[in-house]
This record gives sequence, structure tokens and C-alpha cells, in this order.
Amino acid sequence: MQKPYVTVENIRSKTEQWLKEIKPYNQHKMNLDIPKAALLVIDMQKFFLDSNSSSFTESGPAIVPNCQKLIKAFRSYKRPVIYTKHVHKSVELDGGILAWWWQDMCIDGTPESEIIEHLAPLPGEKVIKKHRYSSFYNTDLDITLRCLSITDIVFCGVMSNICVESTVRDAYFRDIRCLVPADAVGSVNEQLQLGALRGMAFGFAYITKTDEIVSSFAI
Repeated sequence: MQKPYVTVENIRSKTEQWLKEIKPYNQHKMNLDIPKAALLVIDMQKFFLDSNSSSFTESGPAIVPNCQKLIKAFRSYKRPVIYTKHVHKSVELDGGILAWWWQDMCIDGTPESEIIEHLAPLPGEKVIKKHRYSSFYNTDLDITLRCLSITDIVFCGVMSNICVESTVRDAYFRDIRCLVPADAVGSVNEQLQLGALRGMAFGFAYITKTDEIVSSFAI
């Protein structure tokens, strides 16, 4: 098996490398407005995190500890932690072009559709089921954020270049400030990871690190 492009052991050094490479584009530094902030945990499901899955995202295991840090920080300050699950009822009912595009689909209610145990939502935390890349598309995420008066979102999860980036773009279109820790999002290879970070930095988000976000909470 090919060695993952990022691991728990090297993610810190990799992140410094990525931030250095995208620095010319990452010019919109943001300080998290904690009273108006939420954490969005995107698609950290067994479907993408199980190495036996056809849709395994090789960076997933490496970012889990940083996702845990972010979740702990937000919960400690009683700030919303919102989860998404990319699921489908069936190929016929809501598969659409995705069913043609991809080899496999994550079916709602199956074990692989569940969020991994290390990041499991608490009772009462919002879990959004989505059928397309963006967490805003045909979901109630927008109204949830407006009801909570959210202006800042920190993003973590997979994949950087697909569902994370799609959601960041949609959030930006809604005048939400987007902060993306490079060490808490991942893709299937480093080329796609770096491309996503560069693109988001250029037009939509401040790319940062987990420790920088967590330090904002002073916990």
C-alpha cells in the first residue's frame, strides 16, 4: 500500500510547508470572533475514514486528532459544533450525476454512513444530511446559522478540494468569514490538498492551523 502523503507524525511539518507555499495568496488574516463562531465538521464518516472503503481518504486518520482539538475547544466555550454527513437514499432517488461520477455511494442508515466514534456528535448537536458537495445545498444549514447569529465558521473534515471547498465557497457567498486549519482538512493526495488550500486562500478563506484556532479560546 502506498504511504499516505500526510500522517499524524508529519502533519505539523507538512502544514508549515503548505502554509509557506500558499503565503502569497493567504493575505486575509482573521481573528476568530468566538461569540459568533461555529465549527463545521464535514463528512468525517466511516465511508471516508475506513481504509477498507472504496472512498477512503488517506489523510483522514492524520487530521482526526486536530478535529478532536477543535471540537473540544468549541464545546468548552459552548459554541456550536455542527456536523455533516454525505449520504444518499438510493442511486435512483438522489444519486443523480454523483452516481455516475463516482464508483460508490454512501447509503443513509448503513454503518459506514456514521461519523467515526472519535468525533461522534453529542446529543443535541446538529447533524446535517447532504446529498451534494456543498453543505448548504438543499439543507437547513443556512437557517441554522442565521438562527444562531453565526458570522464566523471554522471548517474541518474531508475532502479539502470537494466538500470542504464547496461549502467554504457557499459560506463566503453568504458573507460568512471562513477559517480553514490546513492541518484539520484533508484530501486523497497532496496535489489536491495544496490546490484546495491555495484556491480557498486566494478567494474565500483564511488558511490557518489548529493550534492558532485553539489558542483563541485560551483554554
